[in-house]
Amino acid sequence: MKLRTLLPHRTVVAKLLFTLMSLWFVPQSVSAFEIQLVTPGAEDDLRKRIFASSLIYAAKNDGTTDGQDIIAAAQSDYRRLIGVLYSQGYFGPSIKISVDGQEASEISPFANIASVSLISMTVVTGPKFNFGKTDLAPLAPDTELPEGFAPEKEARVSVIEGAASAGVAGWRDVGHAKANVSGQSITADHRNQKLDVDVDLDPGPQATFGELVYKGKSAVREERIRKIADLPAGQTFDPETAKQVATRLRRTGTFRSVDLREADELGADDSLDMELTVVDDLKRRIGFGAEFESRDGISLSSYWLHRNLFGGAESLRFDASIENIGAQNGGTDYRVGVLYTRPATLRSDTDLTFGFELKQEDEPLYFIKQVASQIALKRYVSERFEVSVGLGFQISEVDDNFGERDFSVYGIPIRAKLDERDDILDPTRGYYWALDASPYLGYSDAENGLYLYSDLRGYRGIGANNNVVAAGRLQLGSIIGPSLDTTPPDLLFFSGGGDTVRGQPYQSNFVTVNGIESGGLSFVGLSGEMRVKVTRQISTVAFYDAGFVGETSDFTGEGNWHAGAGLGVRYNTGFGPLRVDLAMPVSGETDGGLQLYIGIGHAF
Repeated sequence: MKLRTLLPHRTVVAKLLFTLMSLWFVPQSVSAFEIQLVTPGAEDDLRKRIFASSLIYAAKNDGTTDGQDIIAAAQSDYRRLIGVLYSQGYFGPSIKISVDGQEASEISPFANIASVSLISMTVVTGPKFNFGKTDLAPLAPDTELPEGFAPEKEARVSVIEGAASAGVAGWRDVGHAKANVSGQSITADHRNQKLDVDVDLDPGPQATFGELVYKGKSAVREERIRKIADLPAGQTFDPETAKQVATRLRRTGTFRSVDLREADELGADDSLDMELTVVDDLKRRIGFGAEFESRDGISLSSYWLHRNLFGGAESLRFDASIENIGAQNGGTDYRVGVLYTRPATLRSDTDLTFGFELKQEDEPLYFIKQVASQIALKRYVSERFEVSVGLGFQISEVDDNFGERDFSVYGIPIRAKLDERDDILDPTRGYYWALDASPYLGYSDAENGLYLYSDLRGYRGIGANNNVVAAGRLQLGSIIGPSLDTTPPDLLFFSGGGDTVRGQPYQSNFVTVNGIESGGLSFVGLSGEMRVKVTRQISTVAFYDAGFVGETSDFTGEGNWHAGAGLGVRYNTGFGPLRVDLAMPVSGETDGGLQLYIGIGHAF
């Protein structure tokens, strides 16, 4: 308010000029206090924890200058630092915090202190404690407590909390939904540096699932929500079953959020109601994608999604793509498809899907126009394992090195997928396995056959923070029964390009039988990557890919190998890494030179 009286005029211009001059000429305030931290014998990791937990350091970093605020932070730090030390196994510490020479704990809250010059902190950890007695009872059968919760093991608060949580979880796993910690006694023996722990658990009665109490206001019909959720009322309570109820609802893609909570109290019959609240996602969504390969041009894709089509959490999705725009070999490919999905068909863990597709592929070795359709049932066996079985057909017009032909194929496509990766978009450990098997009947120029394809991927993080990830991939494919000329060319196997062998031109590896070039009846793909994190967002990648295409379905006939290798960069965008790869041929008959690949997501 005093500065306002210095203004010669009340005009906006005068106020603005004065403000600018004040910012330029008036010295900016700096932190009015310093901190001295003494931690005799403490390790660097403990000092870092003290820095991160201390409100005094936070106040200094924020530029706090008010004396009352600084003293309040100092007085709060006693409890915060005690917590840090207890968590690290130090149960006999000494903490002194002085404010300009006066112990912070002794300063009256009514003291009128305008500023502070120096904060001195002395943290003496004392010796580390080990566990003495470790009693936690009663325990449910097969309950596994943390290995560290045992006599003579290093005592930490986090270990005690983990043991108590494991004890409660053990009872909940066998139906005791309201199990809890009913009492605890923790005694520190400073003479022997021992910590005795006695925790009492109250299992409570074994509960059953009660009613699903629906509290949402969704556009999805309530009976369909209950059908999808499929809460097994009357069955013994199981936290994993409750988790599956929420997962089934989220899996539909219809809801922005799903909140499933246990009722606060058991019913008179020891039943436990579950309270459900859902929030609908936007009914419509549109998306785009793009990839670039130096020899094979640009590929563009888009989709339009309609959620909750008929009020039963159904979805309708249209996809369109244009690939190989400006490719050096072959022409441009087009594809348009539609997919309808109805969750909880026949049973809660089974989806009904119906798809229809039109496509044209103008590849170096064949030109095809095709219409295809498929109806299938997909069952989610578990959260990570799913299988599907369907009926489908594809009718094609083909022009390739064998001449102009027509193919009609009617099959039973079967697919299984197991995904044990820790992160689908950027995995650091785990594995992924998919299997496609489709026995089919061939008409017109097609013969009967069995199409098989398997994709196995593995990931292993190295180092404490998984800063290095080793990734590997094995692809196997085989077509049993027909000959090369009686198999639709888009079912035959090729290798080369971003999805098989980087560094080699797209579909550059094939077979030549009796002077006729075509795809093969068998395929082996091998890929290895070493991903090294440089910063939080940026990683570098070194990779090697190899591919084999064979003339026969059993991999024992003639065939061709080729390989490529290169380096790449990944930038973490939050919704998947942006990928840029440069690769060169290593072996094989083709010599396409340097290849550039740009896209979203890892190569595998």
